[in-house]
Amino acid sequence: MAAQMAVNSGASLWGPLKELWETVDGAVLRRQPESVHLLDLQLKKHKPHFLSLFKNPPKSAEQREKVRKASTEGIAIQGQQGSRLLPEQLLTEAFILSDLFDIGELAALELLLAGEQQQPYFPGLTRGLVAVLLYWDGKLCMANSLRTLIQSRQGKTFTLDLSGELVALTTRFTDELMSQGLTKRILTLVSEISVTREFERLQKERGLGNEKHRKEVADLIKECRQALADSLFSWTCQSPLSKDDTLALIGHLETVTAQADGSLDSVSLALVMALLYCLDVSFIEQGTEDRDDLLQALPLLTERQYVSAVHSRLMDSQPWKLPGLQAVCRLAWALLLRVLSQLPQGSALVEFTEADEALADQALLGDVFLFMKEGILGCESFSQEEFYIRRVHSLITDFLALMPMKVKQLRNRADEDARLVHMSLQMDSELPSSLRKDLDHLMILIGEFYSKDPFGLELGLEFWCPTESLQHSSLQGSYLGMALQRPPHKQVVLSKFVRQMGDLLPSTLYISYLRMLKGLANGPQCAHYCFSLLKTNGAAHSDNIQGVSGSPVSWEHFFHSLMLYHENLRRDLPNPDSAHYRHPPLRGITQREMEGLTSFLQLLTTIITWSENARLALCEHPQWTPAVVMLGLLQCSVPPVLKAELLHCLAAFGKSPEIAASLWQSLEYTQILQTVRAPGQRQAAGIEVELNEIESSCEEYPLTRSFCHLISTLVEGSLPVNLGAGLRVPGFQPYLNFLRDSVFLPFPTRAYRRPAEKWEVADSVLEVFHKLLRDYEPQPSDFVQEIVELQGEQVPAHKPPGHSIMFHLLNDSPMLALCLSLLEEGVRQLDTYAPFPGKKHLQSAVLHCLCLLDLALQKEAVFMDLLRESQASLLVSPLEQLLQGVSPQTRRADHIVNIARYLYHSSSNPEAAFQSAKILRRIANYPNIQIRLVGDFTHDQAVSDKLMAGFVECLDNEDAEEGTEKDDVDSQKKVARIRHETQIHILNLLITSLELKAPNLALYLLGYEVKKPVSSTNLQDPGVLGCPRSCLHAILSRLQRGTEKRSGPALTQQAPHLAELCYQVIYQLCACPDTSGPTMRYLRTSQDFLFSHLQHLPFILPSNQIAALSQMSWLMKTAAIELRVTSLNRQRSHTQRLVSLLLDDQPHAQHADGESGMEDETRSVSGFLHFDTVSKVRRKLLSVLDAIEFSQDMPELLQLDFFERTQIEQVISNCEHVNEQGHTVCNVKLLHRVLVAEVNALQGMAAIGQRPLLMEEVNSILQQVVERNRVRRSLSAKRHALQSWRSLVETLLTACPADLIPADERQLIIRDLLLDLHDKVLSEDAAGELMPIVAGAVFTLTAHLSQSVLSEQQQGVGLEASSGFASIANSALHLILRKLLDFILSTGGGYQRLRAHLYGSLLYYLQIAQKPEEPDTLQTGKAMWERLTAPEDGFSKLQRENLAIIESYGKALMEVVCRDACDGHEISRMLAMAVLDRILSIDRQNQWLLYICNSGYLRSLVESLRQDDVALQSLLTPQPPLLKPLYIFESKMALLTRVAKTGQGAVELLRCGLVAQLMECQVFDMVPDSDAHRVMRDPSGFIPSPMDRYRQILLPTLRLFQVILTSTSINHQQGAAQVLQWLIVHADTIQSLLRCQELSMGALQELSLLTGIISKTALPGALEMGGEVNSAALMEFQGHINRFQRLCLSLLGRLAGSERDRLLKQAEISAPGDSAERREEMEVAMQQVCANIMEYCQALLLQSSAQAQFSICLFSPSGSEPAGRDGARTDLSSTVPSMAYSRVPSLGLVLYLLKNSAADFFRFHQSHRQSLGKLQSLDQLPPEELKELCQGLVSGPGAVEKISSVQRSLLAKRRLVQLINNRAKLLALCSYVIETCLFVLWRHLEYYLLHCIPTDPKDSLLPGSTLYRSRLADDSFSGLQSSGGRGLSLSRVSQQDLDLLKSDMAAGFGEALQRKLLEVEGLYSQVRSRYTFIQALVRRIRGLLRQPKS
Repeated sequence: MAAQMAVNSGASLWGPLKELWETVDGAVLRRQPESVHLLDLQLKKHKPHFLSLFKNPPKSAEQREKVRKASTEGIAIQGQQGSRLLPEQLLTEAFILSDLFDIGELAALELLLAGEQQQPYFPGLTRGLVAVLLYWDGKLCMANSLRTLIQSRQGKTFTLDLSGELVALTTRFTDELMSQGLTKRILTLVSEISVTREFERLQKERGLGNEKHRKEVADLIKECRQALADSLFSWTCQSPLSKDDTLALIGHLETVTAQADGSLDSVSLALVMALLYCLDVSFIEQGTEDRDDLLQALPLLTERQYVSAVHSRLMDSQPWKLPGLQAVCRLAWALLLRVLSQLPQGSALVEFTEADEALADQALLGDVFLFMKEGILGCESFSQEEFYIRRVHSLITDFLALMPMKVKQLRNRADEDARLVHMSLQMDSELPSSLRKDLDHLMILIGEFYSKDPFGLELGLEFWCPTESLQHSSLQGSYLGMALQRPPHKQVVLSKFVRQMGDLLPSTLYISYLRMLKGLANGPQCAHYCFSLLKTNGAAHSDNIQGVSGSPVSWEHFFHSLMLYHENLRRDLPNPDSAHYRHPPLRGITQREMEGLTSFLQLLTTIITWSENARLALCEHPQWTPAVVMLGLLQCSVPPVLKAELLHCLAAFGKSPEIAASLWQSLEYTQILQTVRAPGQRQAAGIEVELNEIESSCEEYPLTRSFCHLISTLVEGSLPVNLGAGLRVPGFQPYLNFLRDSVFLPFPTRAYRRPAEKWEVADSVLEVFHKLLRDYEPQPSDFVQEIVELQGEQVPAHKPPGHSIMFHLLNDSPMLALCLSLLEEGVRQLDTYAPFPGKKHLQSAVLHCLCLLDLALQKEAVFMDLLRESQASLLVSPLEQLLQGVSPQTRRADHIVNIARYLYHSSSNPEAAFQSAKILRRIANYPNIQIRLVGDFTHDQAVSDKLMAGFVECLDNEDAEEGTEKDDVDSQKKVARIRHETQIHILNLLITSLELKAPNLALYLLGYEVKKPVSSTNLQDPGVLGCPRSCLHAILSRLQRGTEKRSGPALTQQAPHLAELCYQVIYQLCACPDTSGPTMRYLRTSQDFLFSHLQHLPFILPSNQIAALSQMSWLMKTAAIELRVTSLNRQRSHTQRLVSLLLDDQPHAQHADGESGMEDETRSVSGFLHFDTVSKVRRKLLSVLDAIEFSQDMPELLQLDFFERTQIEQVISNCEHVNEQGHTVCNVKLLHRVLVAEVNALQGMAAIGQRPLLMEEVNSILQQVVERNRVRRSLSAKRHALQSWRSLVETLLTACPADLIPADERQLIIRDLLLDLHDKVLSEDAAGELMPIVAGAVFTLTAHLSQSVLSEQQQGVGLEASSGFASIANSALHLILRKLLDFILSTGGGYQRLRAHLYGSLLYYLQIAQKPEEPDTLQTGKAMWERLTAPEDGFSKLQRENLAIIESYGKALMEVVCRDACDGHEISRMLAMAVLDRILSIDRQNQWLLYICNSGYLRSLVESLRQDDVALQSLLTPQPPLLKPLYIFESKMALLTRVAKTGQGAVELLRCGLVAQLMECQVFDMVPDSDAHRVMRDPSGFIPSPMDRYRQILLPTLRLFQVILTSTSINHQQGAAQVLQWLIVHADTIQSLLRCQELSMGALQELSLLTGIISKTALPGALEMGGEVNSAALMEFQGHINRFQRLCLSLLGRLAGSERDRLLKQAEISAPGDSAERREEMEVAMQQVCANIMEYCQALLLQSSAQAQFSICLFSPSGSEPAGRDGARTDLSSTVPSMAYSRVPSLGLVLYLLKNSAADFFRFHQSHRQSLGKLQSLDQLPPEELKELCQGLVSGPGAVEKISSVQRSLLAKRRLVQLINNRAKLLALCSYVIETCLFVLWRHLEYYLLHCIPTDPKDSLLPGSTLYRSRLADDSFSGLQSSGGRGLSLSRVSQQDLDLLKSDMAAGFGEALQRKLLEVEGLYSQVRSRYTFIQALVRRIRGLLRQPKS
C-alpha cells in the first residue's frame, strides 16, 4: 500500500492525461510514424479513465491521514529518493482543493505540487489557481482524446485517411466504450457540468484569479462540454446509436432550453445534430462501394423495435421545452420515413411510413422553419462545422424534393393569405389572426442558410438547373462532363421550386423571395445562374401590353422602378439654402417600398460581387445606367439606410477597375461629397451635412460607413490624379480631408445608439488610410511644390494622399494621437477579457492602426531622405521618437509599452501581436531608444511581468507553423503562419538588440540583469529563486523538445527558419563577452544543451537545405566556444564528452532500448581503409561535412527576346541590396515595379499587341532573379556552415588539451578529415566560393598532422614500425599528398591567395619527412662502407616516396609553383618559394633545378633583385612603410641559397649574373646610424629596428655568397673573383663594418660571415682570375685587399684578446632572461670569426710561398701575450703592447689565442659530456632541472608551470640536443683554431728564428727591405708585402727582439700547454676520424724553440 501512496509530482489528474492527449493527437491528427504502438499502450493504460469518464478518485480517511502527516513525517514522491516534508500551508490548500472538486486528498496534493512546478508558465497566478487550471485541463485532454478517437473511426460521412491498423485499434476501443454506456455518461456530464455552477463553487473557495484566469477556466469548462457533445456527434456521423442510446438522446433534447436570443448553445446544437445524423440515410443516394455494409449496420432497416420506439417517442403529443426543436426532429423523422417507404426494405415498416404526412404537418405547426432559422442558424458555432451545414442542407432540400405536395399546399395557403391581407388593407380592417407564414419562413431560412458559405461548398448550386449547355470554362458545375445528360431528379425539382415561386408572386412574399434569391446567388456560379434568371424573367414579359415588364422579379422591372423613383424624387430636390431642408417632403418612399428596394439592392450587390460578367453587363446597359441612377438617388432626400445600400451596391460595381475609373468621375460630378463650394453658398451640402446633422442626431451612421466602404473599394483599383480638374485643385485630397477631419477625428466624441457602431466607423475609415499608405511609395516629385492653374489663378497642387498621411503620422498630429489612444483603449478593453459590442471591429481598427505605424516606420527613412534632399520647408520628426512622447490619458510615456502589450493577447489576437512584434523590431534598430525602452518596460513591475509573459507566450506558442502566403486559404493555416512570423520577428528583435550595448531589450527579455553588470547575472530554471520564465527559457524549451528521441530536436524539422534563429540567439549570447559566462554555465549545468543537440547532427532537411545548414552553423560555432571555454577552465569531463561525441568512430551505446536501427551500419561502410567496418560508425564531424553539399546548381543565363540582356543585368544589379543576414540579394518587388513601368511606357499598337508576351518575359526575368537570390542564399549558407565546421575542427585540434585525443587517434582523425575534405572539394561540380574555406581548413589540418607526427616521433614511438611512419600509414600520407597536389592543380590560374594556404599545407606535409635534429655525440662514425650499405630509415624512405609522387605530376606542378613564386600576391610568392626550396632540398636528381634553370624562372628571380632594391632602400628609413619587401627578399635569398648549394646551381646563378645584380644594389651602402633610431623603436618589438632590418638584408646576401664560394670550389676562382668585386664595390661599407665599434650579437654575425667571405676571396691570386685588368685598377684593388687584411688582423686582436670577456659579460647583463642562449650564440660567433681570420692568415701564408723563408710575415716578432703570464686576466690597460710596431699584432696574440682555445676546448668538452649524460638519463632528472631546461624555450613568466609533464620532458630533450650540438660546433671550431694557430706560429717562428737577419741599430739608416725583394720569385706580391708587414715596421727587427721572442715563446709554449694540445688531439681528432697536424706542429715548434742561439 505504501508504494501506491507515493505522490506523482506530475499529478495523476493532469500529467498522464496530457501525455495521453499528445499521443492521440500525434497518432490521429499529426500522423507521426511509429505512433500506433504508443497509442495502443496509452489506451490500455487509460481504459479505466475512459470507462468512468470524468470520475474523480474518491476521498479516503487513510489518504487524509497521510496528507495530514506530510508536514511532520514527510511523504514519498515518485522518482525521488526518500520522503519530502511539505509546508503546512500546502496541505491546507490540498484539503480545500479536495473538497472543492470532490477528489482524493493525494490527487489534490499532486495537483498543487504540479501547479507549483507549472507556475512559471502562468505568471501572476498562485499554485492553487494553477492547480484549478490543471484540473480542468486534464479533463479537457480526456474529452479531446475521446473526441479524436471517435473521429478516427471509419463510417458513412467522412474519413481521415488513416492507416487500417490505427482505425482498427480505435474502432475496437471505442466500440467497447460505447457498449459500456458511453452515450448516457456523456449526456449526464453535459447536463451536470455548467460554467455558472462551477464558478459559484470556485468563487466560494477563492479559486478564481484575475480576468485572464477566469476566462481560461471558463473556456476550459466550455471546451470540455463541447468536446463531449462533439464526441457523440462524431459517433452518429459515422455509426448509428443503439435504440436505448437514441432514446436517451431524444430524452435529453426534450429538456433543452434556448439562450436569451432564442438560439441553441453550441453544446445543445451538437446533440441536436447528433440526433439528426441518427435519422439520416442520405448516404444511400451516394452509392459508395461500402453502401451495402452500411445498410446492413443500420438499425432503421434491420431492427423493427428501433423504428417503433423512436416513432412512438416522436409521435408523443407531450410538448418539449422547445416546441421548435420537437418540430425539427419530427420533420427529420417524417423525411426519413418518406425515404424508407421508397426502399425495398421499407415495405416491412409500412405502418410507420404512412404517418409521414401527419408528422410533417405537426412539424409545420411547430414553426419548424422559424426555429431552424433562429435556433439553429442563430447559433454561432453552426457555421464553423461543415457537417452541420451539409445536414441542414439535406434537410431543406429533402423537404422540397420529397414532399412537393406539402410545398404546393404552403404556396396555396400563402396566396390565400395574400388575398386576405389585400382585402383587409383595402377595407382598413384588422389583419386576420389565422395567417401562417410558413412559406415566408421557409424562404427566409433558405436565404439565410445559403448566404453564408464559410467552407466554399456552394451547396446552393443544387437549386439551379443548368438550362444551357455548360461547355463554359468559367462554370464548373457539378455535372461538367455531362452537359447534355439529364440532371438528377432532385435538382430539377429544386430549380422548378425557385422558378415557380417567382411566378405571379403575391406582394406579401416579394421580400422573402428576394431574400431567398440573395442567399441562392451566393457563389460565383450561383450568381451567374441568378443573373440569367432575372434576365430571362424580364425578357419573357417584355411584349406585355402595358409596356411595363410583367414579372416583378426581373432586372427590367427593378431598374425601371429605380428610374421612376429617381424621376419623382428629383423634382423635389430642395434648394440647399432653404431652411426646411431637414424635413423630407411628403411624397417619399413608404416603409414597405423601402424594404423591397433594400432587398433588391442587396440581391443586386450579391450578384455583382460574385460575377464580373453581371457587373459589366448591367453597368454598360444603355437604358438602365444603374450607376448614374443610383448616384442620382443619393442626391435625393432618401432615408440614410437606403443611401447606405446604394453606396454598398456602387462599391460592388467598383470592384472592376474599368467601372471604378468612371465611378470616380461620376462621384465627383454628382458632388456626393461637396468638393467645390459655389461662391456665396453659406453651408456645405452632401454627405457632410448628412453626417453632421441627420446621422449624428439619429446616432446611427450607416451612410458614413458605406461611404468609407465605397472609397475603400475604389482606392484599391486606382487613385485618379486629375479628379475634379478644372473646377478645383485636382486630386483625392478633399475626400481624405473629409475622412480624416469629419469622420476619423470626431469619431470618439460622437454619440452611438448601437455601441458597436463606434468601432465599425473607426474600422472602416482606418481601412482606407491603411490602403492609401500601403500603396504609397515616396517619390522625389512629392517634395517639390507643383503649381496648377485654376480659373486663371496659380494654386499649389495636392500631394498624393499617402504623402499626406505620412506627414500626419510623422508629426505630433491629432491623427497620430488618436491612433495611439485607440491602441491604448484597445489593449485596455482586451485586458478585461470580457466580450463587449463591437469587439471584432475594435480589434480590426487596432490592427489598422498598428499597420499604419508599421508602414510609417518602414517608409520613414526614404521619406526623410527625400525630404532632406528636396530642402522643402516641411517639418517632420521620426516616428520612433514621437512614440516616446507622453500619453495624455496616462501622463506617462507608454505608447511603445501599449504596443508591446498586444503580444500578451497573441492567443486571442494573433494579427495584432504580429504587427506589434514587427513595430518593436523596427524600433529596436535604434540604439538610443533601446536604453529608454528598457527603462519604460521595467518601470512598473506588474507591466514588466506582463510584457515578459507576452513575449514568452508568443515564443511558446505551439500552433505556429511555417508556411507561405499561398497557404492562407485555410484560416487556421493563416493564423498558424502569422504566429510563426511573430516568433520570427521577436527572435530577430533579440538578435538585433544583442548587437547593441547593454542595457538593451534583448537582455531584459532573456532574463539578464539590466540594472547591474550583465556578467553578474545568475540564470536559473524558471520558478527557481523567483526567476520568471524568460524568452531564453522559451527558446530553450522549444529547441529541447524532441532531443531525447532519435528524430532529434522537433523544431528543426517543423519550423526550420525559427530553429535557425533560436540557435543564432544562443550563439550570440555565448559569443558576447558579457553574457557568455552566465549563459554557458546555465546551458552546461541545467540544460546539457550542447551535448543533447550535437548528438543529433547533422540535421538533414531535404525541403529546406539552407535553414538546416544555418542551424548547424550556429550550433557548431557555439560548440567551438564551449570547447574553448571548458578547456581554459580545465573542465575536462565536459570537454571530453563533447570531443568524443564529435570524433568517435565507435558506435555510442546511448540507444540501449535496442533501436539502434540499420542506419549506423550502412553509414559506416564508407569508413576508409578499414576491413572491420561493421563495428565503426562515421565520425560525427565527417557526417556533418557530408551534409554540406559542395555542388551548387547555378541558374542558366537569361534567354530574352524583347529586353536587352546587358541593360536588364544593369537594372538587376541596381535593385540589389544587402539584407539583414548580410547576403546581397535583389529586391524582387522593386525590380517588378521597374520592369512593369518600362512595359507600360511603351506606346503604339504594336506594343499593345506584344504586351502579354512582354509580361511573360518580365515574369521569367523575375523567376530567374528569385532563383539567383536562392542560389546566393544557398551559397552563403554553405560558406557559413563550412566556416563554422572549420572553426569547430580547429578548436578541437588546437584549444582542447592535447591528451584528450591520443596521438595515434588524432592522426587518423586528421587523415579522415583531410581525405573527405579533398574528396568533396575535388569533385567536378564543387562550387568555387567554398574553396578558400576548404583550403584554410586543409592548412590547419596538415599543420596539426605534421605536429602530431613530429611530437609522436619525439616521444620515440612508431619509428621502427614497418607500416611506415608513426601511427598513420605511409599509404595514407601519400594519399593526402596526392590530393593536396590535385587541389593545387585544380585551382588553375586564379585563386592565387587560396593556393597560399595549400602551399603552407604542402610545407607542413613535407616537414613530416624531415629528419629531426640528432645529438652530435662525437663518437666515432661508422666506416664509410657501413654507412653506404645501411638500410634506409623511415624518414628517407618517406622522403623518397614523396618526391616520386611530386615528380609524377611533372611539368604542370612545376609550372604552377614557379609562376606563383615569380609574381602575384606577396604571401603566395613567399610560400611558393618556400615550397620550391623544400622540394629542391630533397630532389636528389635535380629535376626541379633543371626545370627552373631551363625555363627561365631562375633568371627572372635573379633579375627581380634589382627591382627590390628601391623597396628595400625605403625600408631603412626610421618609420618604414610595409615590411613586405623585406620578407620577399629574405624568401628569395633563401631559395637562391638553396639553388647555390649544388655546384650546378651555383654555376647557373653566376651565369645569370647574380653577383652583378647584387653589385648594383645600393641598399648595402645605406648602413643606418645605430644610435639615431633608438628613439623610434617599436614598443611591441614586432617591427625590428633599422639596424636589424639592414642586417636582415645583408646577412642572407653574405650567406648566399658563402654558399656560392663553397659550391664553386672547383671553378673556385670565377666565383671568388665576382664576390671580391662585390666586396670592392661596397668596400667602404664593408670596411666600416669591420671597424665596428659596438660588437653586439648582430655585429658579430655580420663579422663571422664577412670574415668568412674575405678569407676565401681577398687573396692575391684572386685578381688574376678577373681577366684583363689595367694596372691602375689593379693597384686600387690591391689597396682594398690590403686594407681588408689589416682590418681582419686588428679584429683578431680585439676578439682573441681584449674584448672577448667584456662582451660576454655585457651580453649577460643586457638580457638576463635568456642569457644562456645569448652567451652561447656569442661564443659561437666569436670562435667563428677567429677561425675565419686564422684561416685567412693561413691562406695568405700558404699562397705567398711554400717555404717559410720566402713567406710573408703577418705578426710582429713579439712574444708578449695580451694577458698576464699566469693566465689571470688583467686590466685592459696592460693588454696594450708597448712595442713600437703595435699596429701589427704580435705573435704573442696567436699564442694567447692558442692557449685560450685549448682551455675553452676542455670547458666545452666537459659541458658536452654532462649534457649527453643528462640526455641519456632524461627520465631520472629532477623536476627543477627540467624546468630550468624548458625556461629558454617557453616565453612569458610562469609559462613553464602551465605545460604538461609530457610536453616538459619533450622540451627539455629538445633543449639538451640543442646544447649538445652547440658544444659540438664549438669544439670543432676550437680544434680548428688550435690547428691554424700552431701553423701560423710555426711559420713565423721558423722565419724569425731561422731566416730573419736582424738589423742592428747602426744599420738603421739603410733601407732594409732590399735584401728580401730580390729573393721573391714573384713580383706581384710586393704591394701586399709592403703593406702586409715587411715594410718599415718589420724591417727594424733587432736581435734583441728575436731573443726576447724566443724566450717569451719558450716560456709561453711550455710543457703544460703542449700536453694539453696533444690531449685535444687525443680527445677530439681521432674520434672524428680525421687526422690533424697538432702533434707534428707541436713537435716542430718545440724543436725551433730549443735550438741553440745561432
